[in-house]
Amino acid sequence: MSTHKPQIKVPATYMRGGTSKGVFFRLQDLPEAAQAPGKARDALLLRVIGSPDPYGKQIDGMGGATSSTSKTVILSASTRAGHDVDYLFGQVSIDKAFVDWSGNCGNLSAAVGAFAISGGLVDPARVPRDGVAVVRIWQANIGKTIIAHILMANGEVQETGDFELDGVTFPAAEVQLEFMDPAAEEEGAGGSMFPTGRLVDDLEVPGIGTLKATMINAGIPTIFINADAIGYDGTELQDAINGDAAALAKFETIRAYGALRMGLIEDLSEAATRQHTPKVAFVAQPASYTASSGKQVQAGDIDLLVRALSMGKLHHAMMGTAAVAIGTAAAIPGTLVNLAAGGGQREAVRFGHPSGTLRVGALATQENGEWTVKKAIMSRSARVLMEGWVRVPQE
Repeated sequence: MSTHKPQIKVPATYMRGGTSKGVFFRLQDLPEAAQAPGKARDALLLRVIGSPDPYGKQIDGMGGATSSTSKTVILSASTRAGHDVDYLFGQVSIDKAFVDWSGNCGNLSAAVGAFAISGGLVDPARVPRDGVAVVRIWQANIGKTIIAHILMANGEVQETGDFELDGVTFPAAEVQLEFMDPAAEEEGAGGSMFPTGRLVDDLEVPGIGTLKATMINAGIPTIFINADAIGYDGTELQDAINGDAAALAKFETIRAYGALRMGLIEDLSEAATRQHTPKVAFVAQPASYTASSGKQVQAGDIDLLVRALSMGKLHHAMMGTAAVAIGTAAAIPGTLVNLAAGGGQREAVRFGHPSGTLRVGALATQENGEWTVKKAIMSRSARVLMEGWVRVPQE
C-alpha cells in the first residue's frame, strides 16, 4: 500500500489583472486549515505557485517565475459596511519559502471585481444585467477601499473589448479603478503620506552616497529617486538592469535604507523578509525610447519617465500600486516625481515605462499644511484565463 497520499483539489481561477497574473481563491473553498492566516495557508500557496524554487523557474506550479506572475488572491464576501468583497493579496517569493502579505497588488485589483461577481460574492441586487456594476472592494492587506467599475452584458461580466493596455498583448474590456484615500493612515506606515515629514529627503546610503529621495505612502510605500543620480537616464528596459547583479544589489541597498527611514522596518535585516514593500523607482524628464514591444514612445507624448523595481527586479511595465504612488506624488508640487514632470499643480500624468505608457489621475489638496489625496484613478483590464481546480500534493 502506498504511503504517498493523493493530491488535493482546490477550486481556483487563474486570472490576468492589468499586467499581472495570479491564482484566485474564494476563502470558503480553501482547505479548512488554510482558511485562517498562518503557516498552513502560506504552505498551500507556496506549493500552488511552485515555490521555493532554487532554479527560479516555478516549473512545478502555477507561477511564471517573475514577480508579476507569482501572485495569489483570496476573496470573501465583506462583513464591512459599505463594501461588497474583502480582498487579500499574497506576493509569493520565487526562490524563498515566504509569502509577503505587506502590500496590495494594484494590477490584480482590476480582476477582483469580476471574480467577486462571478463567484457570487456580490449581492445580486447590486449587479445590473447590463451596464456598469460598481464593486466596493476592501483591500485587507492595507485597510483601503478600491472601487471597481465592471462592465456587464446579459447578466455576465463583459471581459472582451477594445481597451488597450501597454504591457498586455491583446485588448479587453476597460476596468476603471478608484483607489480611495490612497495615502491615508495605513498600518505600520507611520500614518502620514510623507513619513519623514518632507517632500524630498537626503537619503544616506552607505557605499552609494547621499541621494535626493521622495518617500511616500500612497498606493504602496515607494522610494522615488532621480535616474541620473544613480547613472541611468530613465529609458532603460529590463535587460539593462536585471542582468546586472551589482545594479540589483545597489537598488536593494537603497530600498533597505529607505524602508528604515520610512519607519517600515526597525532593522536593516528585516528588509530581506519584506520584499514586496517598499518599492524603489527612478524618475527622469521625458525622452523618446523604444518600448520592449518595439513600439516607439515619443517624449512629447509623456510627462515623465518612471522605472520601478518589484521583488528585486526591474518591472516589465508598472505595478498598479506604484502607479497610484506616481499619480499622487505628481499631483504634489515639489516632489521628485512632480519636478520630473515639469513641476506645478497637475491632476493627471502620463508616464513612460518599459512596456509603453500609462495615465494615472490624482487630485491633491492641501489642508493645514498637510497634503491629502482623496482618490487616484486609472484604467486596467482583466480576464479569466482558466478555471476549475488547482491540485496540490498533501504535505
